[in-house]
Amino acid sequence: MQNENPLNYVFIDEEKPVQYREIFEKYSYYWKWFALGIMLALATAFVYLRYTPLEYTVTSTILIEDETSGSLPSELSAFEDLGLTGGTKKKVETEIGLLKSRTLMERAVKALGITTTYTSKGRVREMELYKYTTPINIVFTLKDSLFYNVDTVFTVKAISKTDFILKNRDGVEEGKHSFGDAILTPFGTMSVILTGNKVLEIGDDIMVSIKPLKKVAMELSNNLKVELKFKNTGLIALSTNTIIKQKGEDVLNELVRQYNQDAIEGKSLIGRNTETFINDRMRVIQEDLFNADKGIEQFKTSNKLTDITSEATLTLESNSEIEKTILNLNTQIKLANYVIDYVAKNSKELIPANLGLSDETVNLNTQRYNELVLERARILKGSKSEHPIIINLDDQLSQLRRSITESLANFKSSLQISLRDAIKEEEKMSSKITSVPKQEREFRDIQRQQQIIETLYLYLLQKREENAIALAITAPNAKVIDRADAGSIPVSPKKTIVYLVALLLGGLVPFTILYIVFLFDNKVHTSKDVEAVVKAPIIGEIAHSKSDDKMIVSANDMDTISESFRMLRTNIYFMLSGTKTRSHTLFITSTMGGEGKTFISLNLARAIALSSKKVLLIGADIRKPKFNEYMGITINQGLTHFLADDSINITDVIQYYPEGDFDVLGSGIVPPNPSELLMNGRFEEVIAYGKANYDFVIADTAPIKMVTDTLLLSQYADLCLYAIRADVLDKRLLEIPEKMYSEKRLPNMAIALNDINIEKGGYGYGYGYGYGYGYGYGYGYGKEHQKKAWWKLFKK
Repeated sequence: MQNENPLNYVFIDEEKPVQYREIFEKYSYYWKWFALGIMLALATAFVYLRYTPLEYTVTSTILIEDETSGSLPSELSAFEDLGLTGGTKKKVETEIGLLKSRTLMERAVKALGITTTYTSKGRVREMELYKYTTPINIVFTLKDSLFYNVDTVFTVKAISKTDFILKNRDGVEEGKHSFGDAILTPFGTMSVILTGNKVLEIGDDIMVSIKPLKKVAMELSNNLKVELKFKNTGLIALSTNTIIKQKGEDVLNELVRQYNQDAIEGKSLIGRNTETFINDRMRVIQEDLFNADKGIEQFKTSNKLTDITSEATLTLESNSEIEKTILNLNTQIKLANYVIDYVAKNSKELIPANLGLSDETVNLNTQRYNELVLERARILKGSKSEHPIIINLDDQLSQLRRSITESLANFKSSLQISLRDAIKEEEKMSSKITSVPKQEREFRDIQRQQQIIETLYLYLLQKREENAIALAITAPNAKVIDRADAGSIPVSPKKTIVYLVALLLGGLVPFTILYIVFLFDNKVHTSKDVEAVVKAPIIGEIAHSKSDDKMIVSANDMDTISESFRMLRTNIYFMLSGTKTRSHTLFITSTMGGEGKTFISLNLARAIALSSKKVLLIGADIRKPKFNEYMGITINQGLTHFLADDSINITDVIQYYPEGDFDVLGSGIVPPNPSELLMNGRFEEVIAYGKANYDFVIADTAPIKMVTDTLLLSQYADLCLYAIRADVLDKRLLEIPEKMYSEKRLPNMAIALNDINIEKGGYGYGYGYGYGYGYGYGYGYGKEHQKKAWWKLFKK
């Protein structure tokens, strides 16, 4: 069962915030590289500023005139009320686009002749010459379209005051010529003329570069800025950056001049085309107007019309009268049918009178008939039906009924005839009424065409006069407010910014390199790296030893590494203070070979021996023993001999090591079956003998990752010291000691961090030893570090 670790309460795992001081100290160890990077960056910045040409900003301001504010409109304003010009004001954005156009820049470049540049070759850099600073000028006999597509470079080298040598792009001499002579080239005939502005010294090289027109114009356009100077104004600011002030000023001034010239030519062309258009249209419209008037005359004649509106009113009134007549006739027919039906069904009854029948004969007969019916009824009250008077009355009533019936039939026939005639008349009137809208529409169409043509004719007459006035005066679009002028302060390169960027890059580049190195660094460096994974207590941190000696600890040595072993010894005593046995067994192991467990075993045994303790050091790593190499002694028989031969006594294989003042049980020869030897029971006798005769038994065991020997022997240990070497062990392998500790496979396990680099600040993180923090060793005891002279700072 594993004993409770007394140091566990010291090493409590707590979540801690980011330690910026630790990060700073981690990088500050490499301050020499930061200093070197900054110095190199500043030196590079100085050279860059020394030989980089200065750039200046050339600016110019123009005013785009508002055409509506002047007394005279533009030619296009002749049609502005038709919406043909998109408004009465120029759009400043459009003018800005025109100023940025490649075509306009090409015309400016042509006018200035800057497709050809002259450069003077210096010792370090080349300097462009322009106008009054160039000693020569190249004159071409004919500049055609072929010339403006040429892309070539050649050099003129003066060999005397009258002669020069012409070199091609590659520096190969192509011939000797005199100034002013005609020289035939693939792109035309040229002459080299001395300008007299500057003396051309013998031996001077002037490089002449001819670029295509489009390329030069594109470069200048890309460098040109055109923007509105103030909101809601017509002020436009033009600016460009240039190395030669005069050249930049000439480009802007010529660009504005070309812009105004283009505007004037455009306005004149528009005016002339407008005048031609108006005259052509008026000739056509005159003929159309004559045809329209003739069409109205022919329409009225063919339709027998004078006034369509008055005739339509009369027709409507007549139709209304006919409709009334038809209604009255239908009423009379219905009444006649009613009376005929009544008379047929009621022979002795009164016939309805005053029904509104228009036939007087029917009305009189009806009235006579009703009188006789009443008379018969009166007489019949006092006599019988056979009375002669009654018989006479019946005959009269019968005759009248027949007469009424015939009259009604005749009346009905006459009404039907009249109704048919009225309906025909109504249809005739309806047809006439229906034709009126069509005639009206046709007439209106003809009349509308006449009015449109007449209005357009009058409109063109007006616009022709306006266009004639506008053509009399043509003004440029832009008014120059400020001519192009270059500032006295260069805009590029900016010294402050260059030095600041150099300073930042000088520090950033080393930082980035270190960050990448740290990012891909998987090695264990400090106790922090171990504590992040392994929860076992760290009881010792062994500083890096620059000595080739394996035995570092001595009685009178008080350097850092010796004191680290003494501190390790003290912590081991503290951890073993809870055990009741007089003798203690200490196993030292590691994850893999080369982590310094043998080095720790040897020096720890010496440190414990210095405290007046009897120590037995056992070389339990029988697969790859290093005792002979480390201690510089010859061990004839060792642990493997004892384990393999029962006749050998334990005292026969133990020998005294005077340099360390402790006894040693060497590993012996490498056996073919190391695991079986360790399990045969003889190793228990070694431990029993050690505990009986020594205060401390220290066993240097095999690495955990490689073999299982240490796990087979761990039951005999009072404390297992797990060695982890800084800058060697991969962090991913820390899961092995963590597993050993969490699963309690090694009793009373503690960690010793070996080979710590004190100068990097990786020492003393676990529990505040203070190595490398301004106190601890070197403050009252130990060796002080001597300060280096400044010229040795970059020496490790």
